[in-house]
Amino acid sequence: MAMLAAVTALAACSGGDGGSSAGNASNCTNEIPKKNLPVVTVWGWYPNMNLVVDNFNKLNDEVQVCWTNVGQGSDEYDKFQTAIAAGTGAPDVIMIEMDRIPTFQIQNALVDIRQYGYEQVKDNYGEGAWKDVSVGDAIYGVPVDGGPVAMIYRKDLFEKYDITPPKTWEEYEQAAQKMKDAGGPLFGDFAANVSALTMALQIQKGANPFTYDPTQPKTIGIRLNDQASKDVLAYWERLVRKGLVGTEDQFTPEYINGVINGKYATYISAAWAPGYLTGAGVGKGEDSGKWAVAPLPQWDPDNPVQVNWGGSAWSVTSQAKNPELAAKVAYGLYADDESLSHGWKNQIIFPLNLKALKSSEFVEHEVPFFDGQQANKEVYVPAAEAYQGVTYSPFGQYYFDAMTKQVSALIQGSVTAEQAADRLHEDVVAYAKEQGFTVQ
Repeated sequence: MAMLAAVTALAACSGGDGGSSAGNASNCTNEIPKKNLPVVTVWGWYPNMNLVVDNFNKLNDEVQVCWTNVGQGSDEYDKFQTAIAAGTGAPDVIMIEMDRIPTFQIQNALVDIRQYGYEQVKDNYGEGAWKDVSVGDAIYGVPVDGGPVAMIYRKDLFEKYDITPPKTWEEYEQAAQKMKDAGGPLFGDFAANVSALTMALQIQKGANPFTYDPTQPKTIGIRLNDQASKDVLAYWERLVRKGLVGTEDQFTPEYINGVINGKYATYISAAWAPGYLTGAGVGKGEDSGKWAVAPLPQWDPDNPVQVNWGGSAWSVTSQAKNPELAAKVAYGLYADDESLSHGWKNQIIFPLNLKALKSSEFVEHEVPFFDGQQANKEVYVPAAEAYQGVTYSPFGQYYFDAMTKQVSALIQGSVTAEQAADRLHEDVVAYAKEQGFTVQ
């Protein structure tokens, strides 16, 4: 999930001729077993990074990894931004959420890795995964995990109110009305603090928020008030006004408590959600065995569109002393069988590496959170394979913040869906121009 202030960057570590020039090996969180090899420094926050790094170092005889966790998401990005401004202090390889890549690419902080072995690994990932780490034709990251979106739902509530998982958004609204009329709970939640999901749902309807070509780095196309974008906002506005869905911010204790206690019948979210929900206490005790997942409802079932929310990649920074070795690390981290298997079995990642994504063990896995449902086979793998990727903007955080502001106003009733889309478009266009962009 995509979440910059000045803070001191932690020093990276090095060893050998190919490593970073900053810091020393004593700063590594991990032990480096092959001390005669060059070292590449890495920042990352995956929960199983100790295992991932140890596996890489054990399997590799050309380079070793020195890993540091300098914080998750925005904490790491703040430190990276400080290092970019200072021209020193960045790692060789950094874990970045895919929608942040253009933000750092436009500052010349990342390396195009096409010249460093891309052809040898490109078939390991799908087209949509590569597009999400690209800016124009250039590749600025190696995909690791993704977030194909689906509809998680309460089996007990669907059975109680005789609801069949809706295949279209029209059916979703009808099911929500049926549940309300029968005295049931809210059918879902339309939150202001999940702008990346709202963007994804607009893209599913046909929106194309940004067009950007790095060969023209100061020109950008912005379309945030097209009809598809307005239609999606109007849809959720209608469900809110009819009292069919809630408007509580997600990722809060209050929201999770509502999920556990059956306040919501559905949860529109990504493939990483089961791991997040399990960690938050959902699906345990009396709440266990109640959850299932179905494909994301469609606007046109004859022409389905799959979307993604979240996902991270390994990027080589422009401060890397040896970009070729750094790229080798980016390609190899979290790409061995043991790391990938540990990641998906423990619901840490939804793997984008095709040897995991297409493995029978992963596809046929009976997911405990979903009461043994083969969720990967039935829902998430088909969605991931059909995902075509999107173009992100180089000022994604501003856009998401501006979206949150307008959706909040929409929820409060101070603007209509059409007004919210128009104001969002005007706001982001004005910001882009202030940053020196020519807006098309």
